[in-house]
Amino acid sequence: MDFELTEEQRMVIDEARKFAEKALAPAVAELDEKQECNLEAIRELGRARLPGHDRAGGVRRHGPRRRGLRRAMIELSKVDAGTAVAVSVQNSLVNDAVMKFGTDAQKREYLPRLTSGEWLGCFSLTEAGAGSDPGSLRANAVRDGDSFVLNGTKNFTTNGGFADVIIAFFQTDPGKGAKGISAFLLRSDAPGFAVGKHENKLGIRTSSTTEMVFTDCRVPATCLLGTENKGLNVALATLDGGRIGIAAQAVGIAEAALDEAVKYAKERTQFGQRLADFQALQFTLADMAVDVEVAKTMLYRVAGMKDAARSTPRSRRSPSSSPRRCRTASATSRCRSTAATAT
Repeated sequence: MDFELTEEQRMVIDEARKFAEKALAPAVAELDEKQECNLEAIRELGRARLPGHDRAGGVRRHGPRRRGLRRAMIELSKVDAGTAVAVSVQNSLVNDAVMKFGTDAQKREYLPRLTSGEWLGCFSLTEAGAGSDPGSLRANAVRDGDSFVLNGTKNFTTNGGFADVIIAFFQTDPGKGAKGISAFLLRSDAPGFAVGKHENKLGIRTSSTTEMVFTDCRVPATCLLGTENKGLNVALATLDGGRIGIAAQAVGIAEAALDEAVKYAKERTQFGQRLADFQALQFTLADMAVDVEVAKTMLYRVAGMKDAARSTPRSRRSPSSSPRRCRTASATSRCRSTAATAT
């Protein structure tokens, strides 16, 4: 698998790095303290088409372009992981879902505005008693003629506080459990919808995380995303891409932490020498560098397999197999040597 960057990919990554330094870095500490989103920056990323959409409003699905964008996600996450996750949700959980499962009419109505940053979206699945177990959803949608009436509360919805567009999941046939779930695509100004509690989080505080409350929220049947009672398929297929975006976010956070640790080790002195001159700390930094590089390699490999529509090694592994952590002595030695040279 080729991880080399094309010129276009380098340009996208460079744009993301410059944007993060100019538009995100100056405000991130204050916004984190206030638990506020950098909403203008999120919209500006849409207007600049950095998240990866063509001018006609369709999602660019070209593999090399998407690989560049995932690396751009790393650059954004180094500075402001909250803005980065908003971009990830917009693209991998909202735009991609509409592109893959939406009707022609839904694509015409939503994609041009979503891909330009005019509209921002969220993906609302989790409930108080259901998340990893979607079959336990309690929010329900009852058909009434040419409409559905939505009732229930969703939890931990990223982008929920400012989303213009909502993809939400409801039981339309409770007797079927997970096989009776449907996905709905609706506007946040739908009568009967309201944003609930804003979560007070320990981290990634520049990301909006809220409850979503539906009280006799009536929407036309044309709001169905995909086929009725096939919403679980929509959720699982969409989350596959979302998890790759969050992996890129995690790599960016880890890389930023490593950079800060190396910087501090070079500046701080104890017992007449820099921390970076202590071999034990060099080994610690080297181990961190190994972990970051392994994570990046795993991210690029899985992302490339998804772009090629191939199954991942985990999905092919037999049930009796268990994951193993493996780090060769030679790889660790090379990274330690590199880290020691850097310090």
